[in-house]
Amino acid sequence: MFSTDDSIADHARRSTPAELPLLHKFIAMDMDERWVNRSPSVMFETFHGFHGEGFELIIEDLLELPDDPPILVEGFRLLPRLVAPLLSRPDQAVWLVPTPEFRRGAFEARGFTWEIPNRTRDPERALANLLARDALFTAELASEAAAWRLPVIRVDIEHSLEHTWELVARALGLPAPN
Repeated sequence: MFSTDDSIADHARRSTPAELPLLHKFIAMDMDERWVNRSPSVMFETFHGFHGEGFELIIEDLLELPDDPPILVEGFRLLPRLVAPLLSRPDQAVWLVPTPEFRRGAFEARGFTWEIPNRTRDPERALANLLARDALFTAELASEAAAWRLPVIRVDIEHSLEHTWELVARALGLPAPN
């Protein structure tokens, strides 16, 4: 599996502020500037991930990997408008989009809920802003995938991991999990 999130720091080192301006501006901000002082809509509008910054570096990294076995690539920087032109068939990709409840639950399950907010002067507001920004991003991602006629699976707290895996397998044309 290749996680695009895990490569952000490496991509920042391999780029200049001119090449990835939003990412480098984000890195230069303190935690309050990132999560407290800006509205969720401004956070979303300036979110490097939604503007495709660094996508070419993801492609470079993937081209360095062996062709076999197949690679599962995941992460928020895989935008439908950037991935779709690279697909030979729509069943080569699927987007999992969390409901707000699932997103919050995932943060809590990983012990991540307060990791970022507690590094700000106003943890409650930082968490609310982060979750609201993520909700805006998720809605836009689902809309973009639908516009490209690419499969979208809503992930929520009502369904089991097994159910979600079955939906993913079906969307990708893979055998049903045992």
